[in-house]
Amino acid sequence: MQPGNDTQVSEFLLLSLSEEPELQSLIFGLFLSMYLITVCGNLLIILAVSSDSHLHIPMYFFLANLSFVDICFTSTTVPKMLWNIQVQSKVITYEGCLCQIYFFVLFAGLDIFLLTVMAYDRFVAICHPLHYMVIMNPQLCRLLVLMSWIMSILNSLLESLLVLRLSFCTEVEIPHFFCELNQMIHLACSDTFLNNMVMYFVAMLLAGGPFIGILYSYSKIVSSVCGISSAQGKYKAFSTCASHLSVVSLFYCTSLGMYLSSAAPQTSHTSAVASVMYTVVTPMLNPFVYSLRNRDIKEALMRFSGMAALKGTIVLG
Repeated sequence: MQPGNDTQVSEFLLLSLSEEPELQSLIFGLFLSMYLITVCGNLLIILAVSSDSHLHIPMYFFLANLSFVDICFTSTTVPKMLWNIQVQSKVITYEGCLCQIYFFVLFAGLDIFLLTVMAYDRFVAICHPLHYMVIMNPQLCRLLVLMSWIMSILNSLLESLLVLRLSFCTEVEIPHFFCELNQMIHLACSDTFLNNMVMYFVAMLLAGGPFIGILYSYSKIVSSVCGISSAQGKYKAFSTCASHLSVVSLFYCTSLGMYLSSAAPQTSHTSAVASVMYTVVTPMLNPFVYSLRNRDIKEALMRFSGMAALKGTIVLG
């Protein structure tokens, strides 16, 4: 396409999951319910960890940060979709689209880094239990979280600045319920070679690298646990990793499914459904996974709910 046929568009159209009017109310109610469950569930995890002194250890410090990131991750895309359904509009401004891309990439990267840090934490706890509190000291924990934020911010800034150099055709429809980076690159009318190279290189480096680190950590964990003689000891060691392993599997399977499906333009509906699993369902399920499979979290939530009920009784009295 000639440069003269391109323009800097001021807005895009988000096609959402379905264009049928009779399904809009169902989609609105479903996504609103999942969003509220996500926010409330992850907020409960944060409150339980911060209010219970028994959970002031590295494992739950990282979990509270993960819950905060999951709230922000879902809030990047779902509220705009709900607003568009409510006002019966598909429009998102160019600036709004860039903001979605920036924060989506930011919080997706933070999810990956925090899951990797949590895998390292479990590796130290099981393979070096006597030195756990010395290695995973508060300074190191804060440094790991800080480095995760810095790397995610730099990556997100790079991807967003590269989108700024793209030109788009006058009528641009995004076959998603949010501005997804891969779809935006596909819709550009200008040369996207640099964008694609950077996107795939960063994906291999910042997603593949941490994934290899998680696999290495768990290979060492399995090797260490197999050396435990008692069956009860093996079960206890594996149970401390079950929640994190479940969340890692859910996150990587759904995110991989999204990018494999979005690689084929003709399956835009499949890509949008995969995006729902990655951006909405996974953050919603994380609190349930940790609550149902972790006795400490369940006890902390019970103590927190008991304290809240006691305070409410005192106030009413």
